[in-house]
Amino acid sequence: MEKKEELAGFRLEKRLLDSGFSLICGIDESGRGSLCGPVVASACILDPDNIPDGITDSKLLDPIRREGLFKEIVSSAIAWGIGTVDNNQIDQINILEATKKAMRLAFNSLKKKPDYLLIDYVKLCDLKISQKSYIKGDENILSISAASILAKVSRDKIMMRYHKLYPHYNWKANKGYPTEQHREAIVRYGPTRLHRRTFNSVLLE
Repeated sequence: MEKKEELAGFRLEKRLLDSGFSLICGIDESGRGSLCGPVVASACILDPDNIPDGITDSKLLDPIRREGLFKEIVSSAIAWGIGTVDNNQIDQINILEATKKAMRLAFNSLKKKPDYLLIDYVKLCDLKISQKSYIKGDENILSISAASILAKVSRDKIMMRYHKLYPHYNWKANKGYPTEQHREAIVRYGPTRLHRRTFNSVLLE
């Protein structure tokens, strides 16, 4: 098993490039553990010669810094894409399959196709392309970290729009995740059309 220090920064991507691959793509998602709204995935091919400073796991960044890095990444990356699967589809096919679908959509939206995928947590076996998945890849692998920022910022914007429709649930703050306030709002007002009805916390079981 590779050590974190062997994966950190752009080291893993550089090894792959040195071994003959040409376009390395990181893939990650946002919203998998939320009680409502979509799961959003991003695919990102960083330019090895133009990588913005400060890229790390999106969860470790404050909103202002995430927004700033989002703009830097999309303006400097070789290619990037976003895939979204809504709450109704999540209920139909389950969150794991919905996450994979969002990742495939993100991959398919890339203007340039990579020859190697670095994926956070899951495997996309149906994509006939060299790939490897990593637990906590968003913490250790720069391309996945960049994808996590794109996915997180994109999903947060969606949840901010949804907050205006259902302000009682305070989605502008919790982004749909199961905070105590969000759970209490579900008890008091019931689930909305945007909640994932197959999630136990929504069903209050």
